[in-house]
Parts: sequence; C-alpha cells; structure tokens
Amino acid sequence: MDMKRSCTLCGGAVMLLLLGHMTTALEVPLDPKVLEGLPQPPTITHQSLKDYIIDPRENIVIHCEAKGKPHPSFSWTRNGTHFDVEKDSKVIMKPNSGTLVIDISGEKAEAYEGVYQCIARNEHGSAMSNNIVIRQSRSPLWSKEKIEPITVQRGMSLVLQCRPPAGLPPPIIFWMDNNFQRLPQNSRVSQALNGDLYFCNVLMEDTRNDYICYARFPHTQTIQQKQPINVNVLDIEAMNDTVLAAFLNGSDFWGDSPSGERAPTFMNPPGTHSTTMVLKGDTLQLECIADGLPTPDISWSKVNGDLPSGRFSVHSFQKTLKITEVTEADGGDYRCLAKNRLGSNHHIITVVVRAAPFWISAPQNLILAPKESGMLTCRAEGNPKPTVTWSVNGIPIENSHKDPSRKIENGNIILSDVQTGSSSVYQCNASNEYGYLLANAFVSVLAEPPRVLTPPNHVYSVVTNSRALLDCASFGSPLPKITWFKDSQSIVDGDSYIIHKNNTLEINVARPLNSGKYTCIASNSLGNKENHVYLEVKEATRIIRQPGYKVVQRNSMAVFECKVKHDPSLFPSMIWLKDNMELPDDTRFEVGSDSLTIHDVREDDEGNYTCIRNTTLDQDSASAMLTVVEATPTPPIIMEQPDPPTDLELTDQRERSVQLTWTPGDENNSPLQLFLIQYEDSLHKPGVWVNMTEVSVTSTTAHLELSPYAYYSFRVLALNDVGLSEPSAPSRQYRTNPARPDGNPSDVEVIGTSPDSMTITWRELTGLESNGPGLQYKVSWRQKDLDQQWTSLTLANVSQYVVTGTPTFAPYEVTVQAVNDYGSGPRPEVVLGYSGEDLPNVAPENVKVSVQNGTVAEVRWDAVPLSTVQGRLNGYKVSYWKMRSLHKQDPEPVKPQELIFHGSEPEGLLIGLHPYSQYTLNIRAFNRKGDGPTSSNHIFETPEGVPGPPADLKIKNLNLDSLIVKWVPPVEYNGHLTGYLLKYQPINTTDELGPLKELLLPANETSITLENLKHSTHYKFYLNAMTIKGSGPTVTTEGFTMVDEAMTSKQVDIATQGWFIGLMCAIALLILVLLIVCFIKRNKGGKYPVKEKEDAHQDPEIQPMKEDDGTFGEYSDTEDHKPLKGSRTPSNGTVKKDDSDDSLVDYGEGGDGQFNEDGSFIGQYSGKKEKDTAEGNESSEAPSPVNAMNSFV
Repeated sequence: MDMKRSCTLCGGAVMLLLLGHMTTALEVPLDPKVLEGLPQPPTITHQSLKDYIIDPRENIVIHCEAKGKPHPSFSWTRNGTHFDVEKDSKVIMKPNSGTLVIDISGEKAEAYEGVYQCIARNEHGSAMSNNIVIRQSRSPLWSKEKIEPITVQRGMSLVLQCRPPAGLPPPIIFWMDNNFQRLPQNSRVSQALNGDLYFCNVLMEDTRNDYICYARFPHTQTIQQKQPINVNVLDIEAMNDTVLAAFLNGSDFWGDSPSGERAPTFMNPPGTHSTTMVLKGDTLQLECIADGLPTPDISWSKVNGDLPSGRFSVHSFQKTLKITEVTEADGGDYRCLAKNRLGSNHHIITVVVRAAPFWISAPQNLILAPKESGMLTCRAEGNPKPTVTWSVNGIPIENSHKDPSRKIENGNIILSDVQTGSSSVYQCNASNEYGYLLANAFVSVLAEPPRVLTPPNHVYSVVTNSRALLDCASFGSPLPKITWFKDSQSIVDGDSYIIHKNNTLEINVARPLNSGKYTCIASNSLGNKENHVYLEVKEATRIIRQPGYKVVQRNSMAVFECKVKHDPSLFPSMIWLKDNMELPDDTRFEVGSDSLTIHDVREDDEGNYTCIRNTTLDQDSASAMLTVVEATPTPPIIMEQPDPPTDLELTDQRERSVQLTWTPGDENNSPLQLFLIQYEDSLHKPGVWVNMTEVSVTSTTAHLELSPYAYYSFRVLALNDVGLSEPSAPSRQYRTNPARPDGNPSDVEVIGTSPDSMTITWRELTGLESNGPGLQYKVSWRQKDLDQQWTSLTLANVSQYVVTGTPTFAPYEVTVQAVNDYGSGPRPEVVLGYSGEDLPNVAPENVKVSVQNGTVAEVRWDAVPLSTVQGRLNGYKVSYWKMRSLHKQDPEPVKPQELIFHGSEPEGLLIGLHPYSQYTLNIRAFNRKGDGPTSSNHIFETPEGVPGPPADLKIKNLNLDSLIVKWVPPVEYNGHLTGYLLKYQPINTTDELGPLKELLLPANETSITLENLKHSTHYKFYLNAMTIKGSGPTVTTEGFTMVDEAMTSKQVDIATQGWFIGLMCAIALLILVLLIVCFIKRNKGGKYPVKEKEDAHQDPEIQPMKEDDGTFGEYSDTEDHKPLKGSRTPSNGTVKKDDSDDSLVDYGEGGDGQFNEDGSFIGQYSGKKEKDTAEGNESSEAPSPVNAMNSFV
C-alpha cells in the first residue's frame, strides 16, 4: 500500500512538472495588423443547428463559416460519404464560404434529407462542423374516420380524444367550435398535454355537436381539423325507458362509471404510480387529471423535498406542474393530490433525470512555440456518462499517423517538444444515447516575438477614488510575460496595484499621486516590446452648495442653488429635472450658471427638483422639494430641533453588512442637514451608543458594514440648524456570526528592560474587533539572522509579555497574532526589536585636543567598537573643567562642565573656554542604559585673550579745571596686561558730545589726574584694559569739574526774578483794558448827551428804531419807565462811566433808577424783552465789559 502511494505521488509530481511548462490557451487576435502573415489553422465560426427542419417551400441553406490563415477551403459529407457539390446543379456553395444553398424548386425536398457535415481545411489542419440533420417539415391530413355521437350520463367523467396526425415538428393542439371560438375550459373541463379534452364530470350544458380538435403545424403555418364530435348529456333518472332507448340508438354510451357524487379517482395518469423521464436542462411537465363529483382540487408536492424555488409553476387549473431548467436534484417522487368533500386520492410520479453530454472543460486552442509543451483537455459529463473520442484533422486519432510528441492520458492529449510544421486541428466528441458534443481545438506551432496591441501613448482619465484600468493587450509565441513600470519603478501585484490575468493593470482607488507615465513591457524568448500609456487622475465633481428645501408663496420667486467643485480640466454641464422629467418649456424657468430660478411661482410648480452636474468622467446630483403656499401674511417661524426618525427597518441582511432604512421626522421649520447613525453592541458594551456614520439628508437608506460576533442595535438622529433630534427608537437586534479575527493587535513594540530580558507590548483588540469568543494572543519571537525556530506562547487578557534569558542587545523578530475559537487572524507583521542594553565596557582612546583660540577648542578621539557598546550608541559625553588660570599661581577649583555629542561622530567643539587657562577633560560613551568607563584625563591650555573689563571706574573733583580718574584692574586678566586705554570728552547742556581725547596708560597704574579741563563742565570717560590680543570690554562713567561761584552770581536767570514777573503781568492787564475800550467805542458810534435825546424825542413809541444806522429810537421819561427796545443789561448789574461827558449806564435787572452828576436821568429799565434775540443783536447799546470780553474772546 505504501509503495502504491509512493508511485502515485511520484506520477503526480511528474505530471505537475510537465504541466508547469505547459502553455495556457491563447486566442489569435483578429487585428488585421496581427493576422497579416500569421499562420492559423481553421476555426469554425458559424454553422447551422444540429437538427435542421426545413420548409419544403423554401430553398435549403446550410451554414458553414470558418476563419484561418490561409483562408480555409470547404467540403461536405452527406450520410458519411463525400458530397460532390459541383455535380449537383441545384446546389451552390457561396464564395469564400462553406455555406450551401440548395434550390428545391421543381424538386422534392425529401431528396436532400440526410446528415451533413462541413470540413474546413488549410495547410495547417482541418476543422469539422457538427452533424447537421436535415429533415423536411410535415403537416399530414387527418385520417378520415366516422365519429359516432357520444351519449353520457350527467355527472359522469368523459374524455374526447384528439389523436392528431404525427407532424414534424409536432403540432399545437386546441379545441374550438364551428364559429372558431375556443371552447371554455376550467377546473372541470381542461385540455391534457396530449391534446385530449377531459371532463371530470359532465353537466347538461356540455351537450353540443361541435367539439372540434384543431392541429396547427408551425413550420408550414397550416391548421388541420378533426371531424366534429357530438356529445349528448342525459339525465337518466328523469327519463323513462322508451325515451332512453331512443337516445341510445346509434350512439356510444358512457355509463360504466357512477354518475352520483364520488371521491376523486385519476383518469390520467391512471392508477397510483407512474414514471417519466426528462433530460437535464429541459422543461419537465407533470400532469394529473382526476374524475370526481364535486370537481376535485389538485395540489402538488415533492416527496422528501421541496419544489424548486423560482423554477416551478402550475398551469391548466393546477393540473399541470411545470419545472424549468431541470437539474439532477429535480429527480425523485412527486405527489399529485386530488381532493373533494367526499375524500382524496393521490398519484406518485417518479421523475428520472437523464442528461445529454455537457461540457465540464471543452478543449481550447493552443499556440505553442517550438520545443514547448501543452495539453488539450476534454471533459464532459452526462447521464449515462458519455464516451469521449479524439480525432485529428477529422480522422480518428487511432487511425491517424503516429506523432512521437503526442500521447493520450486519462482522455487528455499531452503534447511535448512540439516542432515547427506540426500544427493540427483536434476534434473531441462526447456522446451518449441522448446526444453528442463536438469541439474543435487547434494546436498552432508559432515562433513570434511579442507585439503590444494596445495603442501607444494612450491617455486614461479617471476621477479621484475611482478605479483605473490600464490595458496591455499583447500577442506572441511563446506567450509574452508582461511587466509594468511607473516612472521607471517596477510595479508589483499587491494592495495598491492588481495585475489581472489578461495583464490589465488595475488601481482600485486612484489618487493624484497615481498620475503619470506607465510602461508595460511584453517579453518572451524572441524579444521585448514596450508600450507607454498615461494616467490622469482628476478631481471628482462634487456639488458643494446643494439646492435646499423651499416653501414659497404663490406668485413669488424660488431660487435653487447648485454650485459645483470640479477639476479645472473638466467642464461640467448642468441639467435640471422636475420630478425626474425635463423642466417645462416655460420662460419662467431661468437656468443660470449655478442656479435655477423660477419666476412667478404657480401651484403646478410644486415638486422635486434635481440638479445633475455632468462631466465626461463622472457626475454628481442633488435634489430638493418645492412647496407652494398661498400668499398670506407670514407668521413668525419657530424653528426647533427635528423630530426623531421612525420606522427603522433592517433589510439585505448579510454576514458582514445590513441595510438600514428609516422615515424622517418633522423638520420643525429648519431644513435637515444630515442623519447620524449610532449603534449599540449589547454583547461587548451594553448601553453604550457609538457614532457609526453620517448620511446625507437626501437619503433615508444606509448600507452598514458590520463586524462578526456582535449584537447590533441601531438608532438614527436627525440634525438641523437648531441641533440634533432625540434618538429614534432602536431597531431590532441584529446578531452577526462569529469568525476568525480580521486583524491583529497594533502598536507592537519590543522594549529592552534589562541586559538579559525584553518586554513585548501591544494594544489589545476591543471586544468588537475580537470577531469571536476565546480571544487570545499568540506571541512569537526569535533572534534575527540566526536561522532559529520561532518560540511561541498563547496568552489571554494581557497586553505585554517579558522574555527572559536573552543575550544583551540582540536583534529579535517578534509577531503578535490574534486567535479566537474560530481560527487565527491574518499573518502578522514582523516587528524588529532588541533585548535589553548594558553599560558600555570600553572607554574612548587616543584623545586629542586642538585649541582654536582662547575660547574654542576641538577635541577628537577614537570611536569605541560597536560590539563594546552593548546597546545602541547614543553618543559621547565630554567632561571638562578649568584647573587654574595661567596668570595666577594658586589653582581655582571649578565644577566640571559636560557636553553631550549625539551620534557616532568622534569629534566635537568646546566653546566658552577661559583664555590663558589650564583645562582637563575626559570622554565616555553612553547608551540608553547609561555611561561607559571614562577615558584618561587629558590636559590642555588656552592662549591669551582680551582681558575683562576694569572692575571699577570712579571720578573725583580736584579743583576748577582738573579731575582724578581711579579704577580697579579687571578680574579676568586672560593674559598679561599691557596697559589701559582711557578716552574722555565734554558734554554740553544739550547732551552733545565734544571732541574725544585718548590716553595710553601703563599696566601698573590705577589712577590719573587730568588737568587743564574746563571749569563747570560735564565729561564722559571710557576705559579699556589691554593685552597683546587687544582691548577688552569698555567701562564708562561721567564727572563734573567744579563751579566758579562769582561767575555764577552774575549769570542769574532774569526770568526767575519777581520784579520781572510783576512787570509782565501789568503789561498784559493794560493791553486787556485797551482792547475793551476800543471795542466799546466802535459799538457806540459817537458821544451824545442824554438830555438832548429827551428833548428831541417826545414819544418813543411813535419814533421807531432806525435799523439802518443801528441807533435807538426816541424814548419817554414818563412814569411808565418803559424799557428800551432791544436793550441789554449787564450780567453783574454795575454801572460804569464812559470816557465822554455823558454817563452811559449799563442796564441791569432789578436795579432802581439813578440820577447822574449832570442831572440827567438814566433809568435802569427792567422787564421782559419784547423782541427776539435776533432783533436785540441789532441794537447799538454798549455792552458791558464782561460781554465785550466775551465777544473778544
């Protein structure tokens, strides 16, 4: 047994090895450029049906068309022998074709009946057509017969036989009367499949003499008629013997069965069991006709099974069961049940399914290159199992010439090491008693270099996130291998790209980065051929401002917006539809570039308006409703949150998805913006609702992608400008079946925790991601590059695992895979990590310092070997400190400084050093664990630099023209001091600087006396210490020379003296008085005595005011003391004298009249003004000084 199994495996291996070198079927393209000069064996492209029934009134046309290179010639056989077409003048073969046209005019069509077969051949082989059976259609006359009248007792069953003549094809039967009206049929009276007319029970109204059976022959379109049948129905119980005998004289009497009420019995098929056969793929018709009174009801069922869903139907008033496209599963027992109120009866029909041959794998054309191998397969099934035979070029293969490159195994033809010139056409014939199949397949031996059939430089355009298909149709022998490139980078079949079997390159989700030049290269052993195509990924067309729901008043205007965002190279058109139909042809509808305006809205404008924006690549659409209301005063609109959606329903339920539909609630005067779908997983997180997706307001259906092993409930919320609605009532629960995990834990990391261990961490899957019960994690690890086996451990409810016993800082490959009770997750991604680190164990060597200047030095060292780092080298730490200043003898201990140089570079700069100092440094490597050993100390010195600033600078007055400058030497000499540079300059009262003077002073001095300076002068001083490297920072200060007191007393500022201030005040007061007097004089216009005015004018009321010269009219000195018209009174009620001899009194309110020195009376008039303000302003009355001052100001 073991030996037999070994041989089988060996043979299978040889077969697999052979098939591995075989070429798959390759169809020769019909491109004329490719076919030119390309040899090809014949292929039948069109032929007549196997069973060809001809009309004797028309010519016979037997089709046979074929292709090949060179074009094939044609010949025919008839009844197995050569049919010489040229010898029969009635037969013509069409040019460049094998189609026969037989002229049967004046001939009998029977002469050309027979079995025909077409052969198409060229120098590369011969192809055979099917056997085409030619038969003449026939419509024979009904045989003459005398049909006796039929007498039947009321209530009995009856069969009227049709028995039409045998025609070709069989005729179509129907029953009619003398008036060519179809006889009525029902559950009591119906026509059987064989054409007979069955009566389950007869009634008195069934009596008639024109039951006529007609047969229609479809090919000849003729109808044959049977002699009419006369049926008499008798009610014997109501007749006496004499009458009965008269009726029965010379007629058949159907009276053997009972005429009263009875249980059903079967008329057709009779008995309790029958058998029928049907071929697979045909239509099965089962029939049951029962006798009984009352008329039985018929029903059908399948024993031990169900009737095939979608393929069965009942006809002829339930008496016929019809099953289409019969399969093997339709075989078995079918029960026909007849039932009335007196009982029931059943009949079992056993259906046997047989099958004519049908293809499992028909042979395919092969194009092979010389020395290649291939195989022709021919697999067919049937019942009974068909016999498979092979022919080559129409000759049975056993009778053909022997070919060493060909052998037959298990019904397949295996070709190996084929040679040029061995092209042939093979025929496979599969036959059983119910039919046959014949297939041609050529084997063409070609040696052709690759050709790319796709047009060069073709440009494919798609929109973002759509699918892109780039063609690379090719031809060649051997079959070319196709390789794709993008911008010179090879493309591999994977997630981003899919290379189909026909070499078409698919980009499932095209994005702008996929745009560019693509090259496909077709190559075989005879050469290469490349072709370039281009892909342009354009921005999708998207409506960014959709039309909104409108409620407008009649006779007003409605505007729907439809603004689109699109690719600049595309030009979208806009189509508006109303209720999915074109807009009315009405000038009121105005279509703009991004809108639709409806003027003078009417009631019939209500409806759903859809905007469609089309480009050559895609489109987008949006819809909105228009509601028209009567023009009424608009009440205030109260907007509220929308009502929650209702009527949630789950449809299209699948393993991983479901479709949710709902009905929106009331918008509450604010248009809806979107729907929010939430879900609850009561298995893993009961009571927690999670946002799942948002749906456009234009849709009330959502296709939801689900996870396995979850108990879903869904609810929907609506959103408008006010806010979210309350959640809808939850949908019914939908449970998904468990499955193996779809994904693995994420964020897998390897952390080295100690020198001999590492920790593997990951993010656990959620309950929804588990996909099933029993979630665990398979943690696997192995040391990289050591060809070790994986070490695995399965854990549950943890998110980390510590691996111990690892070498220090060794690379490890780690995977974490999710596993549940239903299987493992996908192959996990390998994560690279390292075990724990230890401290470096070697110090840097060969430390060298190159001093750049007094403050900068470059340090170099030899890098430590990576093997001694015992981890990942993070860098080097340089510690350095100042030992002492070279200027001072005593050391100055300074805290060490540390510089960190990240990376592996063995060099760095030390900055901020003190010049003229001695330093010590050392270096150590470090990793994440810590610092390694320190190198030996290295001592270096910095050169001199510029000194620091003097520690202090002071100025001291000595006398009127000299100052003493004192300072303290700098704290940091930074070398040997060579002296000091002192600069000074005077500053005047406006802070302007005078000329600058410089003095170089020796290093051992700390003061200097400056003489011959200006007395009472402000000076600014600058001082620098110096070494051979130059001057250090500057310190500054300011000082004053002493003041000369005698000179100061002569130069007292006059503006500060009291007498000067008083003088200025007096002058200002005098000027003010003069201004007042001038103003009064101008307004007065001259001097006049008051008495003269009194004498000259007796009645002031008769003499009006003269408006032309601004003077007052006459006034009276009567006791009335009437006030002057337009008079004004001083604000303080005082009276002043004027420079003239007359006394001018200012009039104030409430004062008493007074006499002046000259005896004239100037009354102080009181009372309300009789003129308005404008009139008073025209008076020439002298104003008071206060008013005059106000006017001046």
